[in-house]
Order: sequence, then C-alpha cells, then structure tokens
Amino acid sequence: MKTTRQKKILELIEENEIETQAELKELLNQNGFEVKQPTVSRDIRELGLIKTHGKGGRFKYTAAVGSVSKRDDPIQTHSYIRVFREGFISADTAMNMLVIKTAPGMAMAVAACVDAMDIDRIVGSIAGDDTIMCAVRTVADAKDICNRLNELAFEDLRKQSR
Repeated sequence: MKTTRQKKILELIEENEIETQAELKELLNQNGFEVKQPTVSRDIRELGLIKTHGKGGRFKYTAAVGSVSKRDDPIQTHSYIRVFREGFISADTAMNMLVIKTAPGMAMAVAACVDAMDIDRIVGSIAGDDTIMCAVRTVADAKDICNRLNELAFEDLRKQSR
C-alpha cells in the first residue's frame, strides 16, 4: 500500500502543481488513498520531495534529482549522502544531545540531510551556520547515532585506505 501510494504521489506531483500538503492529501483521497496529514508529511520526506518555483510565483512539490524511496537503511539518496559528506566535519555527544559541526554555512543543508534520514530517535534539531544541535531520546541513542554519522561521513576514506 505504501509503495503504491508513494508512486501515486510522484504521478500527482508530475501532473499537477501541488503547493501544500493539504492539496496533496485531498488529491490522494480523491484517488482512493484515505490518508491523514502525518502520512502525507512522512511520504514527502521519504520520497525526498522539494519545493520549486511553479507558475505565477507559487511553489510546487517536485521530486529531487536522484530521489528514491527509503530502504531499510534510513539514508535515502545519493544526493543527500554527497551533501552530507561535503558539509560534515564531525559529530560528538553531550549527554543525549548530538552536536554536529559543519563547514561554514552548511549546517542547514546537513541538517536537511539528517532530517531526510528519518532517524526516529532524534526528537528534533536546530541548525545555525556551522553547528547542528539534535535532541536525542537517550544517551545511548545519541552515541549510536554519532558513531553512525561519523562512519557514513568517512566511509569512502576508510575504503580508500585499505
């Protein structure tokens, strides 16, 4: 059902200029998919949809280049990984807080990548210019996520050194 619904979402945004989640929800309901707003929001995130300029100064949902559906691993797209690796400098923890350092001006982009990972143990995040603060459910979760992000960021370097 989820895969079918997400395929329909991609069709709908291709055929229509959909500016809001409410508009998308209504079109899905008209097409036989009884959904609530949180489901639409989650699908948008999982599909990696972005807003671009439409006609008349309005915005519309568009599939980002390289977007794919979420796999078992929460990393969604090659594009997100590339942006994440380009901006990421380091991650560390302070109790249940995850602190991510980025290149200057890259915190918002890296935070968007972390959000796209849809890590349910991250309760919320705030991005500045070069730092992202993430509230994580537990200290153990913060350490685990920190390790995973560091591994993801430097995975190619480890492969090259072998």
